Amino acid sequence: MSEPDARTVREQWGSRFGFLMAMLGAMVGAGNIWRLPYITGENGGGAFLLAYIILLFLIAVPGLMAETVFGRYTGRGVIGSFRSAFGRGRAEGLGLVVVLVNVALMSYYAPVIGWTLYYAVHSLLFTFSGAGFAPQAFWEAFSGSTTLTVGTHTLAVALIAGVLVFGVRDGIERVVKWMVPLLVLALVAVAAAGLTLDGAMAGLAFAFTPDWTYLTRGQTWITALGQALFSTGLGWGIALTFGSYLSKHDDVPLGGGVFTAVGNTSVGLLAIFAVFPLVFAFGLEPTEGSQLTFVTLPNVFPQMPAGPLWAIAFFVGFFFATVSSGLAITEVAVTTVEEETRLGRTGAVLAVSGIIWSLGVPSAYSSSFLGTMDFMFGSFGLPLATMLIVLTVGWKIGAERIRVVALNQNADIHVGSWWDPVIAYAIPAIMAFIVLYYVATNVGSSFAETAGGVALMAGLVVAAVAAMGAIRGRGESTDAVGGGD
Repeated sequence: MSEPDARTVREQWGSRFGFLMAMLGAMVGAGNIWRLPYITGENGGGAFLLAYIILLFLIAVPGLMAETVFGRYTGRGVIGSFRSAFGRGRAEGLGLVVVLVNVALMSYYAPVIGWTLYYAVHSLLFTFSGAGFAPQAFWEAFSGSTTLTVGTHTLAVALIAGVLVFGVRDGIERVVKWMVPLLVLALVAVAAAGLTLDGAMAGLAFAFTPDWTYLTRGQTWITALGQALFSTGLGWGIALTFGSYLSKHDDVPLGGGVFTAVGNTSVGLLAIFAVFPLVFAFGLEPTEGSQLTFVTLPNVFPQMPAGPLWAIAFFVGFFFATVSSGLAITEVAVTTVEEETRLGRTGAVLAVSGIIWSLGVPSAYSSSFLGTMDFMFGSFGLPLATMLIVLTVGWKIGAERIRVVALNQNADIHVGSWWDPVIAYAIPAIMAFIVLYYVATNVGSSFAETAGGVALMAGLVVAAVAAMGAIRGRGESTDAVGGGD
């Protein structure tokens, strides 16, 4: 074994409930509460939701099982898991790609956590119910202030780091066990209040009535795929990392697949129920885009009975959602750095947090830069990372092998042989087709962005594989697959 492997004493989750809340908290974040409502509004309402749910259960559920069991099977972080599968050398660079995509995603997610922190504080100060409050001006004053955007980004990263230094059980698990239930209660309360308003049903009709023409558009499906990956965390390395902290007696199919996907979908639909009735009840535009949550809704709460209280419930719950996700995303790189270097837990947290903060400053400074990062890594980086993980499980380790010896071990839900071709063939084929179709249909209208995204991902793979090959050399690995079980 390598020196980092030999010295690593891996934590384990304190309880199944803690693991389930950590998985749900990781997946339920801005992807559900901020991104899903406005993406739904921009892509045909019910048609987009249909495409999203199809891809969620066709790809995300079996894919999350594969990623979670990959981590438990090897008992290591991302790079260590790929080393177990491929041996020491260039192929470890595939794991490095997953980590780099994860860090890039967190770099522009951290400013969003800062946004929610700013709005949560102002909801507690009753700013949104003050005389003469103007939501658009409030947002522009915040987003136009480098001090505020970079400052809240800094606070968000510091908060994440402050929790992570305590580890998995005493840090992440302890926080999410109360954050996630409070988030769900907050969304239920806001949704219940919104549904009592006149015109609320029109919002639900928009959200759940499909415009079938949208299902013929490649943009709808690539956006739905990106949303499914963004909101469930498939391909981020989160499920792999959290799975590596499971004991041999923990259930993977239920916690790592079904519960996470169903819980994620439920919270996403709760967000739809909370947002669209309010938007339609007050005659607002559902296709507002990313400003839907931060400009439209603050205009609504003052007009509702007990509006300040609903604003607190929504924005504090929203803040909890982004923090729980941020903890999980950052933990992927922290675990990897701790295992692959001589840094201890605190050193790894500080190193990763410093990198995320530095890379996130441009996104905090410019919302257009954040949008570009989201397009590049949401549309191309996440599918790439997911493909690398799924193909490794399906082909290098073997879907049937890992299902028999690890996935069904102590499982409350038995996974049958149908899972093998889904992992080995169906998920890679579906994802490749959607991405290639999107590239082909958008090469004319957005050639620069599309070509840039493809080139960036290809360059990332080449650079990571070359870098890992240079670091490891050409020696044969003594760290073969099977070390986890």
